[in-house]
Amino acid sequence: MSIFIGGAWSYANGSLHIGHLSSLLPGDVLARYYRLKGEEVLYVSGSDCNGTPIAIKAKQQGVKPKEIAEKYHKEFKESFDQLGFSYDCYTRMDTGLHHEVVQKVFLQLLEKGWLYKKKEEQCFCETCEQFLPDRFVEGTCPHCNAETSGDQCDYCSNLLNPIEFRNKACKTCDDEPIIKSTEHFYYKLSSLQKEMEKIISEAKINKTWRENAVHLSGRYVKEGLVDRAVSRDLPNGVPVPVEGYEEKKIYVWIEAVTGYYSASKKWALENKRDEAEFWNENTIAYYVHGKDNVPFHSIIWPAILKSINKNPLPTYIVSNEFVTMSKRSYRLAETGLYGYQIC
Repeated sequence: MSIFIGGAWSYANGSLHIGHLSSLLPGDVLARYYRLKGEEVLYVSGSDCNGTPIAIKAKQQGVKPKEIAEKYHKEFKESFDQLGFSYDCYTRMDTGLHHEVVQKVFLQLLEKGWLYKKKEEQCFCETCEQFLPDRFVEGTCPHCNAETSGDQCDYCSNLLNPIEFRNKACKTCDDEPIIKSTEHFYYKLSSLQKEMEKIISEAKINKTWRENAVHLSGRYVKEGLVDRAVSRDLPNGVPVPVEGYEEKKIYVWIEAVTGYYSASKKWALENKRDEAEFWNENTIAYYVHGKDNVPFHSIIWPAILKSINKNPLPTYIVSNEFVTMSKRSYRLAETGLYGYQIC
């Protein structure tokens, strides 16, 4: 039996803390358990070196994003080594291999008719002279009135479009952005409504996902899945591999989850193995992360895998709750796929 274990990718823009470790530790426990049983195990993770939080940190410190990513990737690697995490491959998302794999998945989705172009309105900062990536926009959530940023509310978990925020402000200069039109590629996620309902229903019956994953995923499909942008006007990341759109980047929610596959490719190349040993319908796949990352592993990643006919789909989702110490909540902070800092 083959066991694949994917640990969520940490944004390389700040040090690790108890929230990371409490959420990621079950992955290492699972890897050690299955190895002791004599099973074939591939346990991967890495540092998200392309995320918007890194660009924000770089602007704040007046340095290039690559400098921030280098600093924290090195720190993450040393920390996990010292703690004894037994990753088979711990890599990073700014490698040529990762970019190549992500672009290939993007083109597969495009060729199979899952992507289309659409003009949309986005926040544009006239002071910074750029379209603002979602996490560059701060404001008040239209659903729960909490102060938030990005495309998922930290407090009520609703998926958002920052143009809906009240009291919008640019995270870099604090000026109010205007709304301006731009063109992006969209993924036909709504077309997979029935398939996602079935996957979530089976996970609930079989009790293979944590209760919070079943609950949040069920809520999203009940509200109805909507098509989502797969490209953004970002300063760093994986370029869209389509003529005329090279300046745009592939959006993190599709890029980061594909990191599980690119990490598997890296492991295979370095060990003269075939990643297909762990990417087939007979493999049991575990995904380990904080509960704020649930929809990206329970809906987005399964949808992408189904769209490109890749197995296995997530078998088990180990989505951990937040750690509360001295009345402070420690999330899987700055984890790739829109993690959050200490709140």
